Amino acid sequence: MRYLFLFIFVFQSHAQISDFDTIDFKKADRMALEYKNERLDNLPELAYKLTSSLTTDVERFRAIFTWVCSNIANDYGMYSKNMRKRQRFKNDSVRLENWNTQFRKATLKKLLKNNRTICTGYAYLLKELANLANIECEMVHGFAKTSTINIETLDAPNHSWNAVKLNNKWYLCDPTWASGIPNPSTLQFEFQYNDGFFLANPELFAINHFPVYEKWLFLDVDNKSTFKTFIESPIVYGQAYANLNNHIEPKKMHNTIQKNEVVTFKYQLIKPVNTEDISLLIDSGSNSKKVHPELISTKNQFLTVEYKFEHRGFYDVHFFIGTDLISTYTFKVKS
Repeated sequence: MRYLFLFIFVFQSHAQISDFDTIDFKKADRMALEYKNERLDNLPELAYKLTSSLTTDVERFRAIFTWVCSNIANDYGMYSKNMRKRQRFKNDSVRLENWNTQFRKATLKKLLKNNRTICTGYAYLLKELANLANIECEMVHGFAKTSTINIETLDAPNHSWNAVKLNNKWYLCDPTWASGIPNPSTLQFEFQYNDGFFLANPELFAINHFPVYEKWLFLDVDNKSTFKTFIESPIVYGQAYANLNNHIEPKKMHNTIQKNEVVTFKYQLIKPVNTEDISLLIDSGSNSKKVHPELISTKNQFLTVEYKFEHRGFYDVHFFIGTDLISTYTFKVKS
């Protein structure tokens, strides 16, 4: 019985969208588009409209996920205000609980009235619509890491996402990050759907998501993540999910190496790439340069890049596939 449990656990831990390679999601995506701009005052009706003509749970969930990500805007101002208040009241449990209660009501009101929300609203709506379609879906609260988050102050959960059960296996998705990004010049939200956050590989997901309850990691024993490894891991960007099935090396954001030591960057790809599209943007603080490494190999959907730092110093290194920024690391190069 023990071995059977372990087999099931490991089998489930790698649940991801590749499990559904034979499914064509075009009809599900059409349903999401057909009911674009539907109101949220009747969730049972909306769930029925999105799912009634679809035959599998994964297609029904896809239609719901795509609709949520295409119709609900991320309210960055509301998120920032919440983070400031929670930081301010973190040592006053009564005021913190009062604020959380007040904010939950305001979040739900804004979601239902204006189709605007923050991560908890996205996760709540996805769960409710999925449950109405008889799909088991849960909200997952935890820590998220992006290039704009100061990990030194990351002492309380700051993000929410979802786990969904399909064909008796649990999968992870992030409707907030799938929905869009801030415009670099205006910092206003823009819809820009990222399919990589739909049923993502748990190993890639764990690099910038860490749940309060570790059961929602869905990682096997050999790849078990801890909060320490989560904090130390590199920064991966949204486009990593559009290009990668998994990030393998370097394991850490901050690295110390010797001059002329070979650094290996290794990733598992979703689809083949042209080696000429691979580049590193290396910033020394005083200048930056874009380089195309000479040692690049692509084999069995694995991309391996080797680079040697010939001079001592401290470098920020940004990894690109074409124009897509994938990840960022730092290297302290010693003599």
